[in-house]
Amino acid sequence: MKFKTSTLYTTHIDSPLGGITLAATDQGLAGAWFDHQRHWPDTRGWVTDDAHPALRQAAAQLDDYFAGRRDNFELPLDLSHGTAFQQSVWQALRAIPPGQTTSYGALSAGVGKPAAVRAVGAAVGRNPISVIVPCHRVLGADGSLTGYAGGLERKTALLELERAL
Repeated sequence: MKFKTSTLYTTHIDSPLGGITLAATDQGLAGAWFDHQRHWPDTRGWVTDDAHPALRQAAAQLDDYFAGRRDNFELPLDLSHGTAFQQSVWQALRAIPPGQTTSYGALSAGVGKPAAVRAVGAAVGRNPISVIVPCHRVLGADGSLTGYAGGLERKTALLELERAL
């Protein structure tokens, strides 16, 4: 993913599922990637800023989430770095309630593109804000655990944490 803004601020945090790199713009949180996950962005030129307000807020809320004290995130997000179609899919992901799942087909229908299941799947896979924009809540049509850029072990752990499995 290529970010359109010239300045991204970043920090790295630890979680029970491994390290997470967070990135933010002045508009809000723009990324959350597990270490070594697929679709890693080009981070050249990013500025380390552990005190950035959006990064601190995201780190605190993720800590609460992994400790079982939070199931929703209340953060300013900057999803402007995807295409209009990707952004529509990412917004639809945000509507999946904690503890619930949906299928790629249902998600496709929900964004008004019922025949675009593969394109929706590709957009889900490119979600730049893991956990907070809950792409882990999307399952195969038969309820099977399918792809997750952070790895199926993490997807399983996230769904178990949310009691969705």
